[in-house]
Amino acid sequence: MLAFFSTEGRGAADAMLCDVAARLRSEGVRLAGAVQVNLGRPDRARCDMDLHVLNGTEVVRISQNLGAGSSGCRLDPGGLERAVGLAEAALAGGGVDLVIVNKFGKQEIEGRGFRPLIGEALAAGLPVLIAVNTGNLEEFHAFSAGIAEALPPEEDRILAWCRSALDAADRPARAV
Repeated sequence: MLAFFSTEGRGAADAMLCDVAARLRSEGVRLAGAVQVNLGRPDRARCDMDLHVLNGTEVVRISQNLGAGSSGCRLDPGGLERAVGLAEAALAGGGVDLVIVNKFGKQEIEGRGFRPLIGEALAAGLPVLIAVNTGNLEEFHAFSAGIAEALPPEEDRILAWCRSALDAADRPARAV
């Protein structure tokens, strides 16, 4: 099972996924994947981006400081791949109920980033929840080949999907 949602506003999807992951963890759901936390920097126009790997306490910085005048992509591909590797190790180790991926972005469109992890999780019968920027919906739909369920950007509805997917995957859904 694969579901996605899109939001308006910079960082809104990141915050929602963090909240969803925290609530699921508090219910005992074993997660793999990563959520993004954006840290404002008073000395810079753009925030730092960290991925919190969901199967432990690891935090990986995925942004680079390219300088005040830079307009290029500030994603650190090495940091992203490190977070992906940690999530893949969790998946390979078993004991995962649900996978959450912070976004289907440029790296995933190009076949890198979390794209292989998404495929591995789905092949293993694990439900996957992902945020998709509205600018990447066409590429996401091509990748998902019509199997992804669109969810409204509402935390309670997303949590309901997660709980239903856990039940359908024959994984122990936790009491609310």
